[in-house]
Amino acid sequence: MNDHPLHQIIKACDRAISAKDFDSLMEYYAEDAVLVVKPGTIVRGKNNIRSAFISISDYFQDRLIVKQGEMQIIEGGGDALVIMETQLFYPDEQGGTAELTRRATYVFRQENDRWLCTIDNSYGTSLLDGENT
Repeated sequence: MNDHPLHQIIKACDRAISAKDFDSLMEYYAEDAVLVVKPGTIVRGKNNIRSAFISISDYFQDRLIVKQGEMQIIEGGGDALVIMETQLFYPDEQGGTAELTRRATYVFRQENDRWLCTIDNSYGTSLLDGENT
């Protein structure tokens, strides 16, 4: 499903996160969006989401790289549910690079012919498991 516009939008978001270009990243979020920062911690609104991404980048010593794996897009009623593998690369305790793949869920809304993220949940359904990485 690489021909859906959301595929390219998510790729652009991944590049922006990896490049710490949070101004460009926020172009893809709705004003009323929510971000699951970690299980039990959700932030609302673009300004808070931007601040959260800066804190996440700081936590990973500005070396977080985000890529995408398998992706499914289910669209209906002006909304789209994106279920995908989010691949995270970050510094490990030995000075190398650790890799983690999550099965993420995202919701996008179409506004004025633009897709905007309204729910960003990189933890996906694993939120139901209790403890998460």
